Amino acid sequence: MEKHYRGGCQCGAVSYEVDVDLDKTMTCNCSRCQRLGQILAFTTRDKFALLSGADNLTEYRFNSKKIAHMFCKTCGIQSFAYGISPDCTEAAGINVNALEDVDPRALTPNHVNGKAF
Repeated sequence: MEKHYRGGCQCGAVSYEVDVDLDKTMTCNCSRCQRLGQILAFTTRDKFALLSGADNLTEYRFNSKKIAHMFCKTCGIQSFAYGISPDCTEAAGINVNALEDVDPRALTPNHVNGKAF
């Protein structure tokens, strides 16, 4: 079920609010996600609001360069990413580890074989 959450980076420079369903999380073994140990949840961009830190964000793109991995210039935490979903909707990928009051280890994410792409 979709719920409202607050999230951000470790140092507090970047913060956001998001409505997302944590019953639909995933992990990925691609060269980036596996190293970061992320648990991801996705939502549409209209359900994501960056509250602070836009000037403190930098992005990293790799492989097909379709996903803007956004991370804090100060502490280096990637708490979200911007991209386009398979149905061509603007999307936000949320690093569940960066959400407040959420125990990501209590979730049961679906595993995606990102190495195959």
